[in-house]
Amino acid sequence: MRRYAITDRLLLPASSSLPQQTALWAAEGIDYIQLREKDLPAGAIATLARQMLEALQGSRSRLLINSRLDIAVATAAHGVHLTAAAGELTPAQVRKVYAAAGLPRPVISVSCHTLAEIEVARNEADLILFAPVFQKSIAGKVVTPGQGLEALRSACLAAAPTSVYALGGVTGENADSCLGVGAAGIAAIHLFHTL
Repeated sequence: MRRYAITDRLLLPASSSLPQQTALWAAEGIDYIQLREKDLPAGAIATLARQMLEALQGSRSRLLINSRLDIAVATAAHGVHLTAAAGELTPAQVRKVYAAAGLPRPVISVSCHTLAEIEVARNEADLILFAPVFQKSIAGKVVTPGQGLEALRSACLAAAPTSVYALGGVTGENADSCLGVGAAGIAAIHLFHTL
């Protein structure tokens, strides 16, 4: 099973840091790590990215920067995560900037919530995060309803041959069911912060 961890430093114990967690993820064989600390200023994200890239040295894990092409290029990150929202950067634009900077071809993931978004992303993205598959609850109250496994199956079929990762409410207990309907892997925030 391929795995895609999304960062949230606030979930880490006080004695840990994102670079330390990154090293643990690499040792566990996590395939992709998305640096997604939206509340931090650009300089702090760039510093974290450099530290995380250092922690990944010698591993096969790849670091993707959330929506910040400038930081991804400045730090020579392995790639960028984009949303499918109108007006966002496109994978083609990201690849053009990476090439102009003399960097290797980036890995590009795109988050999609509808089949229409998948239709646009599938020909350009390296992988698609489809969400939310399962409902998200906080303190027993449903915050985000899930689209379900049949919607994930449809997403995988629509995206083919691009790999789809299930995102949203994925747990150790339901991960295999995502693979069973065609997902290449799983993506999560909370699940991977418990490794």
